Amino acid sequence: MKIASCRLILLTISLVFLISINSCSTMGQPSYNYNLPVFPQNELAQAYTQIGRIHVTRETYGSDYTLSPDIKAWGLAAVQQEAGKMGADAIMSLEITGRTTYYGIIPSTEYCATAFAIKFK
Repeated sequence: MKIASCRLILLTISLVFLISINSCSTMGQPSYNYNLPVFPQNELAQAYTQIGRIHVTRETYGSDYTLSPDIKAWGLAAVQQEAGKMGADAIMSLEITGRTTYYGIIPSTEYCATAFAIKFK
């Protein structure tokens, strides 16, 4: 009987320890808003302040089959993520471009996403 109760106590202590370790690792993560609205500059009627300019690049050598169909989705997600880290309320003037250059016979493609992070007054 004593051995069974000791095992139960050790099991309970182990479970409490494991739960506390897992909860501490998830509680320290800051939460950012990655679903920020995107506005053209001429559509904003509300007063705002520009927090900063965001410029995200991605360069690939050879073919980039993982990104080709979703270049706009990649650019939007990358800019929204950076603006969320800055504490922005929205994104203004989103522009996504790509250009390919050749180094000999190997193509190199650079994708750029730029926008302004804004905070409403």
